[in-house]
Amino acid sequence: MLTPLDIHNREFKKSLRGYDIDDVDDFLDEVIKDYETLYKNNIDLQEEIRRQKENIDRYRDIEETLQNTMVLAQKMAEEAKRNAEKETELAIWEARKKAEQIVGGAHDDVTEAIKKVETLKALEKQMRVKLKSFLATQLELLEDHDLCRDDSIKEKREPEINDFMEDNRN
Repeated sequence: MLTPLDIHNREFKKSLRGYDIDDVDDFLDEVIKDYETLYKNNIDLQEEIRRQKENIDRYRDIEETLQNTMVLAQKMAEEAKRNAEKETELAIWEARKKAEQIVGGAHDDVTEAIKKVETLKALEKQMRVKLKSFLATQLELLEDHDLCRDDSIKEKREPEINDFMEDNRN
């Protein structure tokens, strides 16, 4: 490509019937000015194109990085979601097991309480029978005591009373 300096330094052969040298030189000076302007504009535009290409390359790198980041973020979000779901399922499972244990323990406690109540009722019934028997025996003794004040009868009855008292203590 010609530079403005090439055009300026160009010399033509002179001939007898040639163009007017001053007109050619004036025209060449105009061409040099215009060509110099165009040449500078071309260099500026090429530099601008180079900068724009660098920007485009940089933006492409940024775009690629952003895409990779988005893909990674999406994968991490999906993994976090899966982990959260697993943790939720585990928490629910543990809560159910604990609830089953509590219900089972409560059921066992109720069953044990019912057995204790039944045992106490049976013991109460047994105590009532013994108490009635004891009171009946005491009434008999009082009646016998009133009827016979004889020492010999008393001596016979005292071992029976002592045995009865001994039985009721156990």
